[in-house]
Amino acid sequence: MDLTIEGKAFIDGIFENCCFGIKDGKISQIKKILKSDVHINFGNKLIIPAGVDIHVHFRDPGLTHKEDFSTGSIAAAFGGISCFFDMPNTIPQTTNIETLSDKVISAGKKSYVDFGIYAGIVDDNINNIEVLAKKCSGFKIYLGSSTNTLLLNKNKLKTSFKKISKTNKTVLLHAEDQFCLKKFKTKKIDLTDYYRSRPAKCEEISIKDIFSASQGIFSKIHICHVSSCEAIEMLRNRPKNISCGVTPHHLLLSIEDCPDLQTHYKVNPPIRTILDKEALFNSIKNGFVDVIESDHAPHTIDEKDLDFDNAPSGIPGVETMFPLFLYLVKKEALSWQRLIYLLCERPAEILGLSKGKIEVGRDADLIVVDIKNDLKIKAKNLHSKCNWTPFEGWKAIFPSHVFVRGEKIIEDNEIQVSQGFGNFVGA
Repeated sequence: MDLTIEGKAFIDGIFENCCFGIKDGKISQIKKILKSDVHINFGNKLIIPAGVDIHVHFRDPGLTHKEDFSTGSIAAAFGGISCFFDMPNTIPQTTNIETLSDKVISAGKKSYVDFGIYAGIVDDNINNIEVLAKKCSGFKIYLGSSTNTLLLNKNKLKTSFKKISKTNKTVLLHAEDQFCLKKFKTKKIDLTDYYRSRPAKCEEISIKDIFSASQGIFSKIHICHVSSCEAIEMLRNRPKNISCGVTPHHLLLSIEDCPDLQTHYKVNPPIRTILDKEALFNSIKNGFVDVIESDHAPHTIDEKDLDFDNAPSGIPGVETMFPLFLYLVKKEALSWQRLIYLLCERPAEILGLSKGKIEVGRDADLIVVDIKNDLKIKAKNLHSKCNWTPFEGWKAIFPSHVFVRGEKIIEDNEIQVSQGFGNFVGA
């Protein structure tokens, strides 16, 4: 064994005092007593799986004044995320084998944690899906416009699902109907206007289209950032091959909560009402939702401070996501079992990773938490290049140590590895 770790670990749904051995980046043994030349005892601190964030926009290449694979992955690491998956709406868009290969190489040189890269599906690359599948970690389809959008005509959705089903890859979807969005488009001056311009109806139409197009096809389908009561109701009886996720900002914020700096909360789909927020939070508690995903989408403060119509949509969150929900577990708003399922186990399962659980044979991706050590989030202490957060002043619990494949990458607020430590996963 390369290393043994001792402490109070979350195994099979409960915390128990144990030791586990790590060899070649994997958990090799779990026993009451184990020793090796390198043994770390974390005492009363809690040891849980590291998180998997299946939805980030690290803006690399083309928009690296906002974020890049280096700063984004450091932020992920300090937030307890051992693996992220990056979206294709960069410049250039990740829609062909050349841009995909270049992006994988770039991330491999820069990332501090493991990573996956999605390929975008658009009208003119559907016939290249099998080729892209050899290099990508999964696929992304936009059914409604968003930042640097790559739209797919919904009439081509069924054909796309058929081709993707042959690759055994997961396809993630932005579920807002483009025709519906055009119908409600108007000048916006505040969050309420924006919420009305992208109504829940657009989300409903898109989810219906996804259900219809997927009938008779066993594609692994994930619906991203569900944002409304209506969408949650529709998804209650979804087919088993369809999963769904929600974001911290849709779970924790509402238009009633954001009276100031309204452009900072502009995001797609929009932040909605208190009733939507409560319905979404209940859905993560009762098991209707599979994943909490950050949808980390940073822009600079200067960009977000533009007038409402011209301010870009997007909110950072990869570093604060896990810590915010660790604090909510401390306050008993969410159970440990649900937290680990939503941020670790289920994301790993959806994308076919050997991560997300403390279990023999899995990657030794772990975080260590002192549940007593909560603090207020301050943007100046975070690591994203964008230098702001919608959760300024909120209480959170950040990990003291983070391990990826058995290597200690964070210890006492210091990074312990170099750029390029992260491995490409999912291809």
